Amino acid sequence: MPDRKFRDDPSPRTRPGTGPEPDLRNEADESDAERRRRRARFLRDLAEARELRDRVQPRRAKTARLRHAMRMRTFRW
Repeated sequence: MPDRKFRDDPSPRTRPGTGPEPDLRNEADESDAERRRRRARFLRDLAEARELRDRVQPRRAKTARLRHAMRMRTFRW
C-alpha cells in the first residue's frame, strides 16, 4: 500500500553495537494490577470496535451471528 511508511533497512539505533541499548522494561517491575488495567482497557476498546462494526455493517453482523449459532449447535461437548 502506498500510504504505509515502510523501510527495508532498520534504523541505525536498532543495529547491534551502534548507539545505546533500547530501554527494556523489566517484567517484574510491572505490577499485576497495571497489566490487568491495560488488558481491561484493550478488551473494552475491542468490544467497542466490534459494536461499531456491527452497527455499520448489519448484514455482515447478522451473517456472523448465524454462522456462530450454527457452529455452537454442531459443537459436540
